[in-house]
Amino acid sequence: MKRICVFCGSSPGARPEYVQAARALGEALVRRQIGLVYGGARVGTMGALASAVIGSSGEVIGVMPRNLVEREIADTKLPDLRIVGSMHERKALMADLADAFIALPGGLGTLDELFQVLSWAELGRHSKPIGLLNVCGYYDALVAFLDHAVAQRFIGAEDLSLLLVDQHPDALLDRLVALSLGSTT
Repeated sequence: MKRICVFCGSSPGARPEYVQAARALGEALVRRQIGLVYGGARVGTMGALASAVIGSSGEVIGVMPRNLVEREIADTKLPDLRIVGSMHERKALMADLADAFIALPGGLGTLDELFQVLSWAELGRHSKPIGLLNVCGYYDALVAFLDHAVAQRFIGAEDLSLLLVDQHPDALLDRLVALSLGSTT
């Protein structure tokens, strides 16, 4: 596994554990020599994640739409910041650059990106594993909802087979790597 795309917030969230988890994930990626693809911001959990990877001399690729760069939230000091025209282009490029995906706690943008890669997997566009880093139970209600949607037959159980949930960055990475070894992208 060469790179993982991490979806996360431009906010630090309400709990310090969210930023701590972002940093821990960044450090775990570097220990495994896995590059980071992310949204390119210097703020929130995005900034904490990228800083942890850069601080440990890891690879970071940021991808940001031009209109967000102009709002001055882009980390213009990134060695590889790719500016795209739209959010659609951002999601497509991040997906193309990555071998797997992880969602940290985040807001609507994070959820949008997560559900985009889940739906692309359902449609057969990729078979890359997808993980939720469930910090402090942040995703408990979402996981329960997805289980409910499966029980109601709106989502097939097989369609969620690539979605892995864990509370610990290293354990989640172990599972993503193991799953990716058995898949073709």
